[in-house]
Amino acid sequence: MTTQIPPADLQNPARRELLLTAGIGAAALGMASLSADAALAQATSNWDKTFPQSDRVEHRKVSFTNRYGIALVGDLYLPKDRSEAPLPALAVAGPFGAVKEQAAGLYAQEMAERGFAAVAFDPSYIGESGGAPRYVASPDINTEDFMAAVDFLGLQEVIDRDRIGMIGICGFGGMALNAAAPDKRVKAVAVTSMYDMSRVHARGYYDAMTDEQRAEALTAMSLQRWEDAASQEAPKLAGGLPDSLDGIDNPVIAMYHAYYKTDRGYHPRSLNSNGGWNVTSAMSFMNMPQLTYIHEISPRPALIIAGSEAHSRYFSEDAYAAAAEPKELMIIDGADHCDLYDQKDIIPFDKLQAFFEGHLA
Repeated sequence: MTTQIPPADLQNPARRELLLTAGIGAAALGMASLSADAALAQATSNWDKTFPQSDRVEHRKVSFTNRYGIALVGDLYLPKDRSEAPLPALAVAGPFGAVKEQAAGLYAQEMAERGFAAVAFDPSYIGESGGAPRYVASPDINTEDFMAAVDFLGLQEVIDRDRIGMIGICGFGGMALNAAAPDKRVKAVAVTSMYDMSRVHARGYYDAMTDEQRAEALTAMSLQRWEDAASQEAPKLAGGLPDSLDGIDNPVIAMYHAYYKTDRGYHPRSLNSNGGWNVTSAMSFMNMPQLTYIHEISPRPALIIAGSEAHSRYFSEDAYAAAAEPKELMIIDGADHCDLYDQKDIIPFDKLQAFFEGHLA
């Protein structure tokens, strides 16, 4: 049985602490590093996605543990019309600050309709996955989350462990490339609307952050650590989108708002739909570059997809330039960053299917 807690209580640090004190278990709040079985028992069994359920796909709630002992919860999608032969499989995650009930689940279900097993998972500290404190991101741990998903897929009888790929969306596109480089079990990787989260945190958008701005940001986060350590409440959060666009004319914020804060993509467990991240999470990204070894994905193939109108397009172009062959950069004419989250008439699923069918053979 899943304990039902109002979403506002989960987003409010004071309410989370009160609920714990009142006897609501840490597992129900997702506040602890549970065992995989315990995390699975706490996960909702209801269909609570931002997209319709397919009648051509079998859906299972699953859980597995990463190398740091954090239990991750995922949704495993399998084609109903399948033979006895083991299936090729995909690990899917993203966007950064989203949960598996949003874009990752949509991708996973669509790829299952096309003959793949696919697991969409919540990364550590997010959604139904374990880890405390909540709403933390890490370039190392989140890269490991993708590798843990490959661990899980390779242990399933219905899956051919020699035919596993990855799909990463937005910030988890960078994580997927970062994971595929050292994890030689991954036979192919595709990313859409990719962000390099280390780069954007360390240098700002378009690498425009000055040394003085960087030092100021790091000083503020350093001091915030003392505030968080001294507090009896959960660490300070920031970065959630505004509830209203009144007085805001930034087109990127408006684009994200149209997905995360409306019926199109809102989810009560999504950080971007609600209160945002632990504000000190950026420190590790600013100190630890991703994609240093992107060339080591080769000789396995990488497909990098971006919208022509996306503010994030340059991340994809630069990742493509740094990667070694075989590689492909696909620019979707007229598409913005969030179009590749959920617009099924824009996301090139035919291309993704052909790419993975060709390289997971």
